[in-house]
Amino acid sequence: MTPFGEAVRELRAERGVSQKQMAEAIGVSAAYLSALEHGRRGKPSFEFLQRVAGYFNIIWDDAEALFAIADQSDPRVVVDTAGLSAAHTAFANRLSRMIGQLDEEAIDEFDLLLDRKLAR
Repeated sequence: MTPFGEAVRELRAERGVSQKQMAEAIGVSAAYLSALEHGRRGKPSFEFLQRVAGYFNIIWDDAEALFAIADQSDPRVVVDTAGLSAAHTAFANRLSRMIGQLDEEAIDEFDLLLDRKLAR
Protein backbone atom coordinates (compact mmCIF):
# COMPACT_ATOMS: atom_id res chain seq x y z
CA MET A 1 0.00 0.00 0.00
CA THR A 2 1.12 3.57 -0.62
CA PRO A 3 0.57 6.63 1.58
CA PHE A 4 -1.87 7.95 -1.04
CA GLY A 5 -3.72 4.63 -1.24
CA GLU A 6 -4.06 4.60 2.52
CA ALA A 7 -5.34 8.20 2.52
CA VAL A 8 -7.95 7.46 -0.17
CA ARG A 9 -9.09 4.34 1.67
CA GLU A 10 -9.49 6.39 4.87
CA LEU A 11 -11.43 9.11 3.04
CA ARG A 12 -13.76 6.50 1.56
CA ALA A 13 -14.27 4.83 4.94
CA GLU A 14 -14.99 8.14 6.68
CA ARG A 15 -17.65 8.96 4.11
CA GLY A 16 -19.03 5.45 3.67
CA VAL A 17 -18.17 5.26 -0.03
CA SER A 18 -17.26 2.03 -1.82
CA GLN A 19 -14.49 1.78 -4.40
CA LYS A 20 -17.11 1.14 -7.05
CA GLN A 21 -19.11 4.26 -6.13
CA MET A 22 -16.03 6.46 -6.09
CA ALA A 23 -14.62 5.00 -9.30
CA GLU A 24 -17.87 5.63 -11.17
CA ALA A 25 -18.10 9.18 -9.85
CA ILE A 26 -14.56 10.17 -10.89
CA GLY A 27 -14.47 8.28 -14.17
CA VAL A 28 -12.05 5.42 -13.53
CA SER A 29 -12.52 1.69 -13.14
CA ALA A 30 -12.91 0.14 -9.72
CA ALA A 31 -9.97 -2.12 -10.64
CA TYR A 32 -7.75 0.93 -11.21
CA LEU A 33 -8.81 2.48 -7.92
CA SER A 34 -8.16 -0.79 -6.10
CA ALA A 35 -4.73 -1.13 -7.72
CA LEU A 36 -3.90 2.46 -6.78
CA GLU A 37 -4.95 1.91 -3.17
CA HIS A 38 -2.91 -1.29 -2.92
CA GLY A 39 0.24 0.21 -4.44
CA ARG A 40 0.13 -1.68 -7.71
CA ARG A 41 -0.05 1.54 -9.75
CA GLY A 42 2.36 4.43 -9.99
CA LYS A 43 1.87 7.92 -8.67
CA PRO A 44 -1.53 9.33 -9.74
CA SER A 45 -1.75 12.19 -12.23
CA PHE A 46 -2.55 15.76 -11.18
CA GLU A 47 -5.86 15.50 -13.06
CA PHE A 48 -6.79 12.40 -11.06
CA LEU A 49 -5.83 14.13 -7.81
CA GLN A 50 -8.06 17.07 -8.70
CA ARG A 51 -10.98 14.71 -9.34
CA VAL A 52 -10.44 13.01 -5.97
CA ALA A 53 -10.25 16.35 -4.16
CA GLY A 54 -13.40 17.53 -5.93
CA TYR A 55 -15.25 14.30 -5.24
CA PHE A 56 -14.60 14.56 -1.52
CA ASN A 57 -15.02 18.38 -1.47
CA ILE A 58 -11.61 18.75 0.10
CA ILE A 59 -10.60 22.32 0.99
CA TRP A 60 -7.45 23.73 -0.58
CA ASP A 61 -5.09 23.19 2.38
CA ASP A 62 -6.19 19.57 2.75
CA ALA A 63 -5.95 19.09 -1.01
CA GLU A 64 -2.35 20.33 -0.95
CA ALA A 65 -1.59 17.80 1.80
CA LEU A 66 -3.23 15.04 -0.25
CA PHE A 67 -1.18 16.06 -3.31
CA ALA A 68 2.01 15.95 -1.20
CA ILE A 69 1.09 12.47 0.00
CA ALA A 70 0.55 11.40 -3.61
CA ASP A 71 4.00 12.73 -4.46
CA GLN A 72 5.46 10.27 -1.93
CA SER A 73 3.45 7.34 -3.24
CA ASP A 74 5.29 5.92 -6.21
CA PRO A 75 5.66 2.22 -5.35
CA ARG A 76 8.50 1.75 -7.85
CA VAL A 77 11.18 4.16 -6.73
CA VAL A 78 14.43 4.53 -8.65
CA VAL A 79 17.44 5.82 -6.75
CA ASP A 80 20.04 7.33 -9.06
CA THR A 81 23.45 7.16 -7.41
CA ALA A 82 25.41 8.03 -10.57
CA GLY A 83 28.14 10.45 -9.62
CA LEU A 84 27.90 9.63 -5.91
CA SER A 85 30.32 7.58 -3.86
CA ALA A 86 30.53 3.80 -3.79
CA ALA A 87 29.15 3.96 -0.24
CA HIS A 88 26.02 5.77 -1.51
CA THR A 89 25.46 3.11 -4.17
CA ALA A 90 26.04 0.23 -1.75
CA PHE A 91 23.63 1.77 0.78
CA ALA A 92 20.92 2.33 -1.84
CA ASN A 93 21.23 -1.26 -3.03
CA ARG A 94 21.19 -2.67 0.49
CA LEU A 95 18.13 -0.62 1.38
CA SER A 96 16.31 -1.79 -1.77
CA ARG A 97 16.98 -5.43 -0.84
CA MET A 98 16.04 -5.06 2.83
CA ILE A 99 13.21 -2.54 2.91
CA GLY A 100 10.55 -5.24 3.12
CA GLN A 101 12.15 -6.59 6.29
CA LEU A 102 11.96 -3.26 8.15
CA ASP A 103 9.12 -2.74 10.61
CA GLU A 104 7.34 0.58 11.14
CA GLU A 105 9.56 1.44 14.12
CA ALA A 106 12.73 1.05 12.05
CA ILE A 107 11.26 3.19 9.28
CA ASP A 108 10.34 5.88 11.81
CA GLU A 109 13.93 5.79 13.10
CA PHE A 110 15.30 6.25 9.57
CA ASP A 111 12.87 9.15 9.02
CA LEU A 112 14.05 10.85 12.23
CA LEU A 113 17.68 10.36 11.28
CA LEU A 114 17.08 11.87 7.84
CA ASP A 115 15.18 14.80 9.36
CA ARG A 116 18.04 15.49 11.79
CA LYS A 117 20.66 15.30 9.02
CA LEU A 118 18.66 17.62 6.76
CA ALA A 119 18.07 20.15 9.56
CA ARG A 120 21.82 20.80 9.92
